[in-house]
Amino acid sequence: MRSFIRIAALLAGLAAPVAHAQTAASPPGQAKLSIVAAENFYADVARQIAGPDIAVTAILSNPDQDPHLFEASPSVAREVSTARIVIQSGIGYDPWMASLLRAARGTNRQVITVADLVGRKDGDNPHIWYDPATMPALAQALADLLAKQDPVHAQTYQARLARFRQTMAPITSSIADRRARLAGTKVTATEPVFGEMFKALGFEVRNTRFQLAVMNDTEPSASDVAAFEQDLKSHTVALLLYNSQATDPIALRMLSIARQAHVPVVGATETQPPGRTYQGWVLGELDAVDRALAPPRK
Repeated sequence: MRSFIRIAALLAGLAAPVAHAQTAASPPGQAKLSIVAAENFYADVARQIAGPDIAVTAILSNPDQDPHLFEASPSVAREVSTARIVIQSGIGYDPWMASLLRAARGTNRQVITVADLVGRKDGDNPHIWYDPATMPALAQALADLLAKQDPVHAQTYQARLARFRQTMAPITSSIADRRARLAGTKVTATEPVFGEMFKALGFEVRNTRFQLAVMNDTEPSASDVAAFEQDLKSHTVALLLYNSQATDPIALRMLSIARQAHVPVVGATETQPPGRTYQGWVLGELDAVDRALAPPRK
């Protein structure tokens, strides 16, 4: 996966010791409870569980930034070093986090690797936040961890977890409804960003080798490019989904061909849009897919 980071500067940025503030939620001698999440969708779920009294910071939050080209700064390294809880996606999506964690000197830090919570391993699709099972698993793990670190408020965290599950119910219902109507629909994508959700919807996803090549910043084979083009021109696929945060020439070419062939196109992002909750973001993506696949009005 495309990912770059400058670690030398980060190590220099960690040279100075950091003073830890005290809070009623932390036992004497321990740092203030704080959470740093590698991606903003994990940070949003963390805020829903942790509540307003615990600082939650997202490292990747710019919707106009290609997450694969992220470069961490010394200030990001300092945030990681002082956090009591760090959330990373894992399985190669945010490999720069491993370097930050090694450089940081936090001794009481707990790390949640989301991929481990849902049994994913290296080589699996790294865009696991579009798997409907992922965020409930993270919310549960975080509520349990916060209850251990702040037992005085354990019941509050469990109550927020219950509310979170309720707010996820519309997503579950939306997926079930669309799967009942649209399972088996042939679709394609420039990258496997939405792949886990396509699987949940029961769609048949084509051109997977092309998608993996683009995701890994390698050149798709000529035969894979030709097969993709033919799927679009022949209307073998009913939808093209593209990564609206990444600009790859070959992906843009497929986007252009799809539009010329009048194949519906939907953009999906790897970063949660500003002002949206995770739930609202995913429901919006599902609605966009539904609208694109709706029969044309007569």
